[in-house]
Amino acid sequence: MDEMDNLYLKVLQKNRMLTDGFHYTVPSADTYPYQWLWDSCFHAIILSHYKADDAKAEIFALLSKQLPNGMIPHMIYWKNSRKAAFPKIEWGKDGTSTITQPPMLAYAVWQIFKEDKDRKFLEQIYTHLYHFYKYLLNDRDPHEKHLIGIMNPDESGEDNSPRFDLPLGLPPKQTRDQSLKRRLELVTQNIECKFDAPFCMRNFFWVKDTAFNSIMVANLKLLAKIAAELKIDEDAIYFMKQAEDIAIAMREFMMDDGLFYSTYGKDYKKIKVKTWAIFTPLFAEILSREEATKLVTKHLFNKKEFWPKYPVPTTALDEPAFDPKGFWRGPTWIATNWFIYKGLMKYGLKEEAEEIKRSSLELIDKSGFREYFNPLTGEGLGAKNFTWGGLALDMD
Repeated sequence: MDEMDNLYLKVLQKNRMLTDGFHYTVPSADTYPYQWLWDSCFHAIILSHYKADDAKAEIFALLSKQLPNGMIPHMIYWKNSRKAAFPKIEWGKDGTSTITQPPMLAYAVWQIFKEDKDRKFLEQIYTHLYHFYKYLLNDRDPHEKHLIGIMNPDESGEDNSPRFDLPLGLPPKQTRDQSLKRRLELVTQNIECKFDAPFCMRNFFWVKDTAFNSIMVANLKLLAKIAAELKIDEDAIYFMKQAEDIAIAMREFMMDDGLFYSTYGKDYKKIKVKTWAIFTPLFAEILSREEATKLVTKHLFNKKEFWPKYPVPTTALDEPAFDPKGFWRGPTWIATNWFIYKGLMKYGLKEEAEEIKRSSLELIDKSGFREYFNPLTGEGLGAKNFTWGGLALDMD
């Protein structure tokens, strides 16, 4: 175990919590003292390399608050805290939020299974997985176009990404408070419509997000593997077919001149803003080898777009919304780098992937385990002792 592993284990230890018999990890004990859905999936992926039982505990804590309709909340308020970077939001339900987050759960579960081959673990949680992904397939695709919709930007995991400016009616240059105010208005509206996803999306906010759908495709393929491992062949066939249908729909509704853009509204208008999300189809293996190579050459390694000194910025440098210190509007995040790294590796683009890994490790070495980083200077920004940095250790 090298020095960076040791440093990261100290971060994990500080951020591991025990409440009501459940072990879970918070992203930052000093800033984000709650449990988040895709954060916990990241934590489980990382923990699987150290201790599989801790990774499983992370998943069990997450699943303990699954809603009757199958949805898994994006936030669990295990205990009240005055340390949070933002006020505790009333979501219309006590103890959790009533929206979700990118469905990385099947990926995390399969990663744990690969490490210790514990089939009983898969058997214990399969029903939870089945109902979560069925909820997304049924409730979030009311027009049956095979694209999963989100009803709040926070469901993307990228709260105020410029991908959501247009449907929110916000300008490219904005303050974080402006975005938060608009998103809180959505929460109020969603409480009024009882978080009935089809109704809320139709009336208030309906984005079919590129990153969310790419993650869905990749995870449905793994859910099919889990079902096959459990010899539930009918489910395995079903979930693989759903993954294929979403990939086809993404090409039909999102693709424009080689790039996949998020869409909004009932008529699927494209949101033509270049963010890191244009690379997520690599993670889902939706592109051909030729398309992948062109995407990487033309955009990823373009110094005017996504290749500054410390890549990969979450918003392209030539976008009006780009802000090297703006939350999700320009800084480099280790998690988004991880998605791109994994995508490149799936296409055999190992040298390109190694560049992402090298830069990620350099950022951590320079500025520590920070929430995000200035892509121009490498300065660490946001929360300290932030757990997502451990994903750099999963780049292999």
